[in-house]
Amino acid sequence: MTAEQFAARHIGPDPHDERRMLEAVGYGSVEELMDAAIPEVIRWHGTLDLPEPASEHDALAELRALAARNTVVVSMIGLGYHGTHTPAVIRRNVLEDPAWYTAYTPYQPEISQGRLEALLNFQTMVTDLTGLATANASMLDEGTAAAEAMTLAHRASKSKSAVYVVDADTLPQTIAVIASRAEPLGIDVRVVDTGRDELPAEFFGLHLQYPGASGAVRDQAGLVEAAHAVGALVTVAADLLALTLLRPPGEIGADIAAGTTQRFGVPMGFGGPHAGYLAVRAGLERMLPGRLVGVSRDADGNPAYRLALQTREQHIRREKATSNICTAQVLLAVMAGMYAVYHGPDGLREVARRTHDRAVRLAAALRGLDGVEVVHEAFFDTVLARVPGQAGAVVADAAARGVNLRLVDADHVGVSCDETTTPAHLRTVCDAFAAVLGGRAGGVAAVWDAPVGGVLPAALTRTSDFLTHPVFRSHHSETAMLRYLRRLSDFDYALDRGMIPLGSCTMKLNATTEMEPVSWPEFAHIHPFAPDAQTSGYREMISQLEGWLAEVTGYDVVSVQPNAGSQGELAGLLAIRAYHRDRGEGHRDVCLIPSSAHGTNAASAVMAGMRVVVVGCDDGGNIDLVDLDAKIDKHRDALAAIMVTYPSTHGVYETGIASLCAKVHDAGGQVYVDGANLNALVGFAKPGKFGADVSHLNLHKTFCIPHGGGGPGVGPVAVRAHLAPFLPGDPLGAHVDGRPAISAARHGSAGILPIPWAYLRMMGAAGLVRATGVAVLAANYVAARLRGHFPVLYVGNKGLVAHECILDLRPLTKATGVSVDDVAKRLIDYGFHAPTMSFPVAGTLMVEPTESEDLAELDRFCDAMIAIREEIDKVGSGQWPAGDNPLANAPHTAAMVSADEWPHAYARSVGAYPGGVERAGKYWPPVRRIDGAYGDRNLVCSCPAPEAFES
Repeated sequence: MTAEQFAARHIGPDPHDERRMLEAVGYGSVEELMDAAIPEVIRWHGTLDLPEPASEHDALAELRALAARNTVVVSMIGLGYHGTHTPAVIRRNVLEDPAWYTAYTPYQPEISQGRLEALLNFQTMVTDLTGLATANASMLDEGTAAAEAMTLAHRASKSKSAVYVVDADTLPQTIAVIASRAEPLGIDVRVVDTGRDELPAEFFGLHLQYPGASGAVRDQAGLVEAAHAVGALVTVAADLLALTLLRPPGEIGADIAAGTTQRFGVPMGFGGPHAGYLAVRAGLERMLPGRLVGVSRDADGNPAYRLALQTREQHIRREKATSNICTAQVLLAVMAGMYAVYHGPDGLREVARRTHDRAVRLAAALRGLDGVEVVHEAFFDTVLARVPGQAGAVVADAAARGVNLRLVDADHVGVSCDETTTPAHLRTVCDAFAAVLGGRAGGVAAVWDAPVGGVLPAALTRTSDFLTHPVFRSHHSETAMLRYLRRLSDFDYALDRGMIPLGSCTMKLNATTEMEPVSWPEFAHIHPFAPDAQTSGYREMISQLEGWLAEVTGYDVVSVQPNAGSQGELAGLLAIRAYHRDRGEGHRDVCLIPSSAHGTNAASAVMAGMRVVVVGCDDGGNIDLVDLDAKIDKHRDALAAIMVTYPSTHGVYETGIASLCAKVHDAGGQVYVDGANLNALVGFAKPGKFGADVSHLNLHKTFCIPHGGGGPGVGPVAVRAHLAPFLPGDPLGAHVDGRPAISAARHGSAGILPIPWAYLRMMGAAGLVRATGVAVLAANYVAARLRGHFPVLYVGNKGLVAHECILDLRPLTKATGVSVDDVAKRLIDYGFHAPTMSFPVAGTLMVEPTESEDLAELDRFCDAMIAIREEIDKVGSGQWPAGDNPLANAPHTAAMVSADEWPHAYARSVGAYPGGVERAGKYWPPVRRIDGAYGDRNLVCSCPAPEAFES
């Protein structure tokens, strides 16, 4: 295969198809179309300075060479990142299976029942292990989960205090993230040694680590009681594996539990992605940030899953949102949940006991060495050894022997065990201590064979049962697990089945070659705090990727630390805030946001300590420049920034963007361009060159990181040079360099960065330019084909759209009663995932075909929409009753159309096989339309009993 062929494989339409599409749109070439669509004032006519495109084989070879520069050693650093064995059946059939990694967020629950069940397993696992009532469907990592717990406590606490107490034995990176989140909100974080020092007289929340970062296991019940006495809420950041043996937080009265599920079968990946978790006691569930899977019922009354309490979604609540997180780590949460399903409660206990046993034996061996003091009597998996003045030497000696330990300070070494730890690893650790201290490790050999008991206090030992639901006791053989995973994936609709034409979220193919390196040990099994000497390949790859992203966007510096688009937004706004403060203009705190913006924009601005002022849009969906002038004049002295999405949220290249940037700059503000729609600009316009100061980039959209059913994501922040000093810093050094810690690891979700690296490396400049052009061509082709059947709501230059188009169903709904929901569900019968519903305009569908779909699939979608329009006309004419027609009853399940009775006003075949749908390969949804209101009124967010599914 030649290098040029990868772009041809990634881009769906071939040259012949392109010509047909261009004829329909009315242009002679893609270049002519782009010249017409993009305002000349921002049009960039240069050539991207990127390496010549590599073939798939050569790109993998280059990545292999980079991976080879990483040293995979035995990691015993701990600090929330542990070695783990990913069961091969889960690695192959979840992480590496496009049925799971190409799925979209389950906003269409009828065709998402598989991953919703998997997420419900995850939620049940978390609630059972923590002893709390409700858990959400995952957070981004432990640090951000802990920060969200802090803001949740701030909202829920009855205390008027602004003080948040964090125990000194908390993971240092978590402390850094909490502090970074707290400062713009006016929260006073106080790090207190709760084992020695008294708590403040007043505080609204208390954060505890269990076990502590030092490994210590302490009884925290007294601290919980003391916090509750002053009206404070308590968060316990708990190790879920330890909770199989230790009394859970819920049993000592904790209000919130937060942490990571990384050690449940998810590789370390140099820091991520991993599924964080957040669980709350009863009464707090409606304050939970993020997503929550709940049990509802379908039109036949059968149990069915959906996202619960969706009115909390950030695009609805905007500046009143409780969090800016609108995503999750679904793919990783599925892996962690399936790890618990595969092992079951007994298997998890065995993993925990084995891990604990290794730590106990290590402590006994170290106590046999002169000059070593084991600090804590009670611990789970981490031994803290005191070696006065020799800690650095011990860590260096162990590293030379192939084992990484944690250098706590000059006198202390931390050694963490996990399920991959072997007796040989422990002997190596003892040899390192002995070599430095002048003793002999051989003198403690008897410890390895002698019987030892645990060191967990009896009062802290878990007595309650967990994972009692049959799902955790039924799939322990590989055969059973394989079939369970296949059954769930068959319930779902993902890109491996067909087109997902979602506007605003860019569901294009994630090529197998891009995905393959994620599982390589040299990328998967690296600890984020490993010595730099062991990670030169990773750091070189990240540096190259950041450089390429800077070139593509026209900015000067990029940081990949933000591990979601929402976190990239926050990082960019914090950079702007710090820039103003550094210039003595800390009073600038107004952020202008168009009424059409993504809701996370407003939520992020509030989290960054800014006041949101909304700027209106005109009838064409463009930012109203007259209103913008008025808002700038009113807030000129306090203006900090404006946040705009470009192309606009309405899918249009607005002509006034350069003027907007100039107006804001003249008033002393900064310009934030949301990079969500960058896939319509790459190679044709650079935000960093047409007036923007900062953008975040959604790598899961433009640069092919898979959506994974709602995550993982990476949201790098790109800035011009004057903002570079205020980019995120190393979480382990945040207290030194003053930069914010946005996520818990320096490079965020580094484990999936080989994906965009490979995409950019194989596409090259010409491939990227063609991808952008074809994406815009495809959107305009769809608009051209459907314009006579559904009004296209917003257009730009010469009636063109950008990468997506909005179809207005409101006139049809008014005339016939057929709703946008009806059309979305009917598309399932035609074999499609629906476009984005009612965003940014209620009663509309936003369609984004992407460059990956070929002409046959584009035509299949357009044919389906035209057929649906004909069905709507039959309802409007009275041929089908308003309440009993294929749209009102959609989607149709196999059980429905094969029932003995058929009381409907249309033929079974119309419901089952509309518009010439292929019968042999038809996708059948497992449930009928789901009653969302019922699920919100009757909130159930853990696995229901099997009896609930009996007919």
